[in-house]
Amino acid sequence: MHVPDGFIDAPVSVAAGVFAVGAVAVSLRGARRELDERTAPLAGLVAAFIFAVQMLNFPVAAGTSGHLMGGALAAILVGPYTAVLCLSVVLLLQGIFFADGGLTALGVNITVMGVVTVVVAYGVFRLLTGLLPRTRRSATASAFVAALVSVPASAAAFTLLYWIGGTTDIPIGKVFTAMVGVHVLIGIGEAVITALTVGAVLAVRPDLVHGVSGIAAPLKLRVDGELVDAPAATRDPEPAPARRSTRGFWITGLVSAFLLAGFVSFYASANPDGLERVASDQGFDEKVEEHGAADSPLADYGVGDIENARLSGGLAGVIGVSATVVVGTGVFWVVRRRKEEPGQAHHDRDHENA
Repeated sequence: MHVPDGFIDAPVSVAAGVFAVGAVAVSLRGARRELDERTAPLAGLVAAFIFAVQMLNFPVAAGTSGHLMGGALAAILVGPYTAVLCLSVVLLLQGIFFADGGLTALGVNITVMGVVTVVVAYGVFRLLTGLLPRTRRSATASAFVAALVSVPASAAAFTLLYWIGGTTDIPIGKVFTAMVGVHVLIGIGEAVITALTVGAVLAVRPDLVHGVSGIAAPLKLRVDGELVDAPAATRDPEPAPARRSTRGFWITGLVSAFLLAGFVSFYASANPDGLERVASDQGFDEKVEEHGAADSPLADYGVGDIENARLSGGLAGVIGVSATVVVGTGVFWVVRRRKEEPGQAHHDRDHENA
């Protein structure tokens, strides 16, 4: 649901941009509490994985497709503040290099696809995990519901912005009904992808799932038919020898992202996504403006001057995943290092002594 330039007028786009900048600023501060030497590179991996899976449009109705937004997945795996930063990095790179999502609409996209999905999904997830038994199955089910709810919530948020600053005179009730209706279907796909991914990580490294840390009762895993406590997920500093290495997990995740973006993406649905289809049906796609990065050599997820579609798209996907993991990991390492600045540590000790 990447909003292009021209759908939302300038004043509302600017306001959304200001809101997005504020959300990113708050997330930069909040992410310092979520990131440590293990989770900083993992957050970059999550951003790269989301970039890759967003290339995999799946059919949801006749002539309509959808793709992962990733807010729920990121929030559950690495925390809500870090998740907003993950989505912001992905959306920024997509807009600048791949001409996906308008440049003047970047604030709208971060607000709708990043902030709204993360806040809604993480709130629903923690609510459900607080009510349900602390098991891997219930955590996975909670991830499914959280992701499912987050997508139509994002569609509703877009509709609200369109009601305030839409560039065409379209009955807002029709836009709301069409947007939420198709995004409920897309939400099912989002929920399946999110639940499968979260469930897989819980099965092998539950200590790396932020969303299950801090739950009063220990998470339970079923081993040989019996429920046992999962390894404790903690953000407190521990001696290095006591920590399990994340290198194998990181490499596996990165290879998976490369395969998805570089190979599987060729088989993705070519149908317009939910927003594109609704805009076409309701007639407000006529106001879309040419993308400012339309001349980018990676525009539309293809490498210019390469005629073979499979090679062009695959190479663009690999470049995108590489750029996202490098930029994302760099951002998260900087945020994490700022957490350990002497001035910050001195301030924290003074606060504790007070």
